[in-house]
Formats: sequence, structure tokens, C-alpha cells
Amino acid sequence: MKRALTLTGVFLIIVLARWVAFPDRATGSVVDNSSATEQVITSRGELQENTEQENKEQDITEQEESGQESVMELAEKGLRKFFKYSGFRNATAGHLIMIVVGLFFIFLAIRYDYEPLLLIPIGIGIIFGNIPFFQAEGVNMQIGIYQEGSVLSYLYFGVLKGVYPPLIFLGIGAMTDFSSLISRPKLMLLGAAAQVGIFLTFLGALALGFHPQEAGAIGIIGGADGPTAIFLSSRLANGMNIIGTAANGDPVFVKNLIGPIAIAAYSYMALVPVIQPPIMRLLTSREERLIRMKPPRAVSKLEKILFPLIGLLVTTFISPNSLPLLGMLFFGNLLKESGVTKRLADTARTSLIDIVTIMLGLTVGASTQADRFLTTDSLVIFGLGALSFMVATAGGIVFAKVMNLFSNEENKLNPLIGAAGVSAVPDSARVVQNMGLREDPTNHLLMHAMAPNVAGVIGSAVAAGILLSFLW
Repeated sequence: MKRALTLTGVFLIIVLARWVAFPDRATGSVVDNSSATEQVITSRGELQENTEQENKEQDITEQEESGQESVMELAEKGLRKFFKYSGFRNATAGHLIMIVVGLFFIFLAIRYDYEPLLLIPIGIGIIFGNIPFFQAEGVNMQIGIYQEGSVLSYLYFGVLKGVYPPLIFLGIGAMTDFSSLISRPKLMLLGAAAQVGIFLTFLGALALGFHPQEAGAIGIIGGADGPTAIFLSSRLANGMNIIGTAANGDPVFVKNLIGPIAIAAYSYMALVPVIQPPIMRLLTSREERLIRMKPPRAVSKLEKILFPLIGLLVTTFISPNSLPLLGMLFFGNLLKESGVTKRLADTARTSLIDIVTIMLGLTVGASTQADRFLTTDSLVIFGLGALSFMVATAGGIVFAKVMNLFSNEENKLNPLIGAAGVSAVPDSARVVQNMGLREDPTNHLLMHAMAPNVAGVIGSAVAAGILLSFLW
């Protein structure tokens, strides 16, 4: 009994002590052990979720910072690549020199009216060809004229394959009046005599170590005929013909001299008023410059129609390789003289020749990239070209004086017209006219000078065909 009372007392004491320590649970708001456990677990879960959320937010912040760094790096790489491919990074002294040359050509054309239809397209072309851009082994940005697939390379096809020069000759034929030559056929000899510069320069180039094909292309500069020079150099000095074999068995290719030869030929055509007068004064006396020539006779329509047909047959039988040039020249003249193809003749001498002149000048100019043009060979070509042109001018004048030895007083020639034997039509004839008027304001030599001038066009094309026949 005592034990029972004792246990009861102990139990009451425990209950009283619990009530004092935990009054809320003593009032009946008690939770069992499982509820308490769940509450603890819930608290821990909330704490874990909060921790995970904080970690996620921290990761997002780090990713944003990393993304900002990547954008900055990409921007920096982009700017470096932009500068790497820009003209400022790839410009060289050669590019700048050639750009100045192009601007100088444009200046001559606009300020002094030196062959503006040629020098402005060529000048712009030189600038086009020397805009610096990134170049590396295996990289083709399709910008430069020598890069496969570029627009300029497609336009340059007409130069490489000799397409443009015959079209130029077609237009020249449609513009040319051969009446003065028909009326005095012997003046054709002056045009032939002026071609001596071509063959002498050919020999000079050989002596300087150029391959025969290269020398032939250089020699034609003496004819002062840009289209003929381009046509011949596209055949002989195009950088594609194999001219030998190296010691290791690799093929040796001819040099690509189209650009220097074309620029030299057109430059000397433009400088005819500067180069020819001193030579003309040096080789003629005042008495010879005052010689009056009798007016040319009238030429019938039938003669004008027959001349291109006969000229085509005779010249191409002599030199079949000149057919692309002379065939188109006489064809254009027949369109003009026949009287029944006015629309075709008008197209040939206006729209067609203008378009081809633009394409020809632009691509020839663009072919003068600094790394290919600024060479010792180019300087030698310009020197030989100047010599060739001066020799051609002198050859025509001297031969006119020789012809006077066998002519009576009535049929004597003014030796000045011999200078027009080069094929710079009609610039050489104008120089002769101005020189004659300077000596005698009433002595008009233009119509007389046009005969050897147009003969020079024919003569230079025949000479090109002859060179092709034994150098091709």
C-alpha cells in the first residue's frame, strides 16, 4: 500500500513539475512525438530549400558575370579581326604609290584633257587594284583582280582572252574615214615605216634578257596602239604560257606583263602632244615644215565600199594572225560606208565602244597591283616603250623625207605628216596639224596626216600578227 502511495506521489510530482515547466502542453495543446518529428523535418526542408535558392541565385549571378566577360572578349576579337582585314592594316608603301599614280592619271585627264576617255577609267582602275586587303596563303576573299571568283577577275577575262581589243577595233572602223588614204595610197608607206620602232624595240628587249615572247609583247608599244598592245601581250606575255622547264622539272611560265605594257602604251598615247613635237622639230627644217601639199582628190562611194573588203583580204592574207583586229576594223568601216547599216554603225561607234572602253580601262588599271606592277621589269618596259615610240615617230618622218627625194615639187610631202604614222588616232594627226599651223596659220595638214595615221593602225595590227606568227 505504501508502495502504491509512493508511486502515486511520484507521478503527481512529475506531472506538477511538467505543468510548471511546459504550461501550454499541460493545458492539453500537446503534440505527439511523430508531430514533433515532422515539424523538425519540415524546418530542415525549408532551410535546405532556402540554401538551394541562394545557391541558384549565386550561380545565376556568376553566369551573368561570365556572360558579360564573354561578350567583351567577343567584341575585342571582332575589333581585332576587323582591323586585321581593313585596308589600314594591310596598306604598304607600294599601294600608296600606285594610288597616287591613279590620281595623277585622273588629274592629267581632267586638268589637261589628255585622253580623258582612257585615263579616267585607267586611273580609277589603278585605285581599284591597289585598295589594300588581307592576303594569305589559302585565303581567297574574292576582292582582287587576280583572285578567282572576284567580279574584277570576271571583267578581266576580256583582257586575258583578247576579247576587248577586237571590239575596240570594230568601233574605230565605224568611226574612221579612209578617204585620205584611198586618195593617196602611197601614204600607207609612212604608216608602215613608223612600225620600225616595234621591231627595233623587240631586238632591244631580247638584248636585255627578256624571253622572245615577252620581247615581242614589249616591242608593240612602239605602235602607240593600246588595244593592239593588249591583244598581243594577252597572247605572248600572259603569265600562262610555258616557255621552258626548270632544273627540278617544274614548268617555267612566261611573265605576266599585260598591265605594264598596257599602261605604257596608253600613257604614251596620252603623251603624244608632249613627246612628238620635239622630235618633229629636231628632224625637220623650217622650209620642210612650210611645204604645202595639194588637196586630196574626191573619193567615190564605190571606192569607200571596196576599200574595207580589199583591205581585209590583203592584210589577213599577209598576216592571218591579225584577223581578229583587222577583220573587225574593216567590218566596222563597211558598216559605216555601206549606207544600209546605219543603226549597226551607230551602235559600234557609240554605245559599244564606250562600254568596252570602260571595261578595258578599268580592268587594265586594276591589273596594276603594287606587288605585281612595281618591279624592275615595269621600269624597263616603260623605258623601252618610250624609246620605241620615239623611234617610230622618227621613222615616219625620215621616210617621208626619203620619199621626197623621188618626188617632184608638186607631189612633195610635208615631213611632219610622217610623225602621224604611229597609230595614235587621231592625236598624232592633231599634233601634225598644230605644228603646221604654228609655222604657217594657213597650212592645214590634218587631212593629209590622217592618211598615215589610219595606215599606222593597220600597220601596227599587221606587225602584231607577224610577231604572233613566229613567236606563238
